[in-house]
Amino acid sequence: MRLALFEPDIPQNVGAAIRLAACLGVALDIVGPCGFPLGDRDLRRVAMDYGALADVTRHVSWASFTATRAEGRLVVLSTGAETAYTEFRFAASDILLMGRESAGLPAPVQAGADARLTIPMAPGARSLNVVVAAAMVLGEALRQDRARNG
Repeated sequence: MRLALFEPDIPQNVGAAIRLAACLGVALDIVGPCGFPLGDRDLRRVAMDYGALADVTRHVSWASFTATRAEGRLVVLSTGAETAYTEFRFAASDILLMGRESAGLPAPVQAGADARLTIPMAPGARSLNVVVAAAMVLGEALRQDRARNG
């Protein structure tokens, strides 16, 4: 299982995603360009003390990510999707792709996904923080995987 962030805008969310990936034992892909500088020093700063525990791969672009991505289905989270994440059967090799905080995922990226999922929300609510949403969906995906494989 992998988590991927598409062109993140907010450094604190990248830090929280690194911590989430480290704590849940999943790999993290950061697909650039980011909306802020993300050199080695910047990555160490946002990762805090979780950098050594996390398996993080940076990609300079979407093209770079797609050319080198791990095997598995690309599963995107979108407020416009119709399938609830709780109704989806996850696989251990899935890559959960989260969109940019300010703009989500572009239509061509969503069109190339193997599955599009949503988190059902209360009427009038627009969206959750990207890392909160990732934690919810990864929690369910890992629960399913552990239920199947012990």
